[in-house]
Amino acid sequence: MLAVLVCWLLVVFDGYDLIVYGTVQGSLINDTGWGLTKATAGTIGSMAFVGMMIGAVFAGRMSDTWGRRRTIIGCAVVFSVFTILCAFAPNAPVFGGLRLLAGIGLGGLVPSANALVAELVPQKWRSTIATLMMSGVPIGGSIAALVGIPLIPAFGWPVMFLVAVVALVVVIPLGIRYLPETLAPGRTAVDGGRTAKEAVGFGSLLRAPYLGISLLFAIGTLVTLFAWYGLGTWLPNLMQLAGYNLGSALTFALALNLGAVAGSVLTAWAGTRFGPIPTAVAAAAVAAAALVVLVTGPPVAVVYFMLVLAGVGTHGTQCLIIAAVASHYPAHLRGTALGWALGVGRIGAVAAPQVGGLLLAAGMGVNSNFLAFAGAAAAAAVLIAAVGIKIKKSTAVGVSNV
Repeated sequence: MLAVLVCWLLVVFDGYDLIVYGTVQGSLINDTGWGLTKATAGTIGSMAFVGMMIGAVFAGRMSDTWGRRRTIIGCAVVFSVFTILCAFAPNAPVFGGLRLLAGIGLGGLVPSANALVAELVPQKWRSTIATLMMSGVPIGGSIAALVGIPLIPAFGWPVMFLVAVVALVVVIPLGIRYLPETLAPGRTAVDGGRTAKEAVGFGSLLRAPYLGISLLFAIGTLVTLFAWYGLGTWLPNLMQLAGYNLGSALTFALALNLGAVAGSVLTAWAGTRFGPIPTAVAAAAVAAAALVVLVTGPPVAVVYFMLVLAGVGTHGTQCLIIAAVASHYPAHLRGTALGWALGVGRIGAVAAPQVGGLLLAAGMGVNSNFLAFAGAAAAAAVLIAAVGIKIKKSTAVGVSNV
């Protein structure tokens, strides 16, 4: 339980470091003198996600070969150190480079931590715990929004990145003390008392019997992360452009992240009750509908409620995909499969800040962003439904062969 808690705390800081850029984006554009525009701010926002794509792909693979523990701790050190250094960046290129390097650690942590936790809990609880683990991401995002409201006006944007000191001096030492190694080096995985020495690597995911499922999981993650991180990156700025002040804009971001926290709990229960795949389809559909409602210009109370639903749906879908991947693949491929899905999925996270900035720069307005993110959520619902159909067909074939 202590190991699971430490992994969750690291995911909280992972979420904080991801969302913190959205809270300081307006300050970087207006207060630094770096000459940032909406488009170039979107490019910098994408840098962390480029790093996350690299980190997720390679750390998931490394955790299956070198061990979960050392990969988790290494990733946590990387993202903490480079996030702290962001506070001292002298210009936009250096800041973007530091965000990219921090992103490598951020992207590597989640698949490695989920692979470790999946091996620490009984199989019947894997889906629930994997979903609850990911609640750390929006909780971290909520903390970023909450502390940003008083700290940014008082101390400026750099202080937001210094919060990562807490992870470096408190949580990482706890990880060194309490995280066990469930996977010994040498490509040996333990799952339910069985030891598997089968070949690991991306080649195993991209051939029968995993090819179709692996592609659908990856593309489904891509569009889900496009919606989730697009909102996380641009929402405060979008609400400022819609006429709200910084404090109000950050409370909208808080509503989104609190909805995501609630979504982690709700989808953990629903995923256990109805299965992660059907629940993910419903969650993605809810997110798409909520974002479409925002385009109609509803009253402020409805805006808050729709953002909560968008948080429930987008982050809940991501959690459920991770739970489904962790449950679908054998132990010797689990870290690699999680890294594959999240690594390819980060393409959506990379594209979202860029697309949001380009749409605004082209004069298409705030609603163009909400429609783009709604379309991505709807696509996620379709792709995950296709995963469910494929799993049912493969199960039916297996039963008929028996």
